[in-house]
Amino acid sequence: MSGNYNPAEPDPLADAGYREVPDAEGGAAGRGWWDANAEEYLDEHGAFLGPADFVWCPEGLREEDAGLLGDVTGRRVLEVGAGAAQCARWLGTRGAHVVATDVSHGMLAGGLRYDAAEGTRTPLVQADARALPFAADSFDVAFTAFGAIPFVPDAERVHAEVARVLRPGGRWVFAVTHPLRWAFPDDPSAHGLTATRSYFDRRPYVETGASGRVLYAEYHRTVGDHVAELTGAGFLLERLVEPDWPAGHERVWGGWGPVRGARLPGTAIFVTRLR
Repeated sequence: MSGNYNPAEPDPLADAGYREVPDAEGGAAGRGWWDANAEEYLDEHGAFLGPADFVWCPEGLREEDAGLLGDVTGRRVLEVGAGAAQCARWLGTRGAHVVATDVSHGMLAGGLRYDAAEGTRTPLVQADARALPFAADSFDVAFTAFGAIPFVPDAERVHAEVARVLRPGGRWVFAVTHPLRWAFPDDPSAHGLTATRSYFDRRPYVETGASGRVLYAEYHRTVGDHVAELTGAGFLLERLVEPDWPAGHERVWGGWGPVRGARLPGTAIFVTRLR
């Protein structure tokens, strides 16, 4: 990193691609990126996600239909990497005692705005998913929809922390970009249907600023990597859900869209239970 970097000044994007970066730099980039981009993200995707709805993925799979968390009535539920806590807010209307955490102050500020607009009060906690500020055995269910796991080099720490705060037999469900997608360009058109990288190339996707600072990092894990990390933390894999792209769903979200969605899985949802 350049010694001339001033955090008060803009740091324009200078480079993007797949390469190794120090874990400490890559793992710390997420908070700054989401703080800087929270409002733009919510402006772009807020209508699709809703202020109080539970959408698992760009395919539009909703918890109301999928029931991956089971009956949450009266249960203590933790959302990890909650963003603006749309999912947690919806669960609160279903009788769950829910807490939402995110590393980004900007995303949680969006959650406060949603609470004000909806007349709700969602418990929001700023925390790194690798160091959750809760006592052991505090929750019955934990989940994340594309939060935390893709943005850290050491997702095994996330699983270990979730295992610590869950009661024995507790459920942990998380959605990530389908690992197969990493072999293909992040392009929702027909150009994204030809593999250009090895599925086994685990170098993260990294964006670097003009200062040399890591602005954004996203990490690839194979299906086998995810399973190994889960079982290493004491979880049993019950289901692996790969949502279909629904007919008539025309919305494009980054690399997700109807062209690729008809041929390639875009999302993987791991449904697990703590031993």
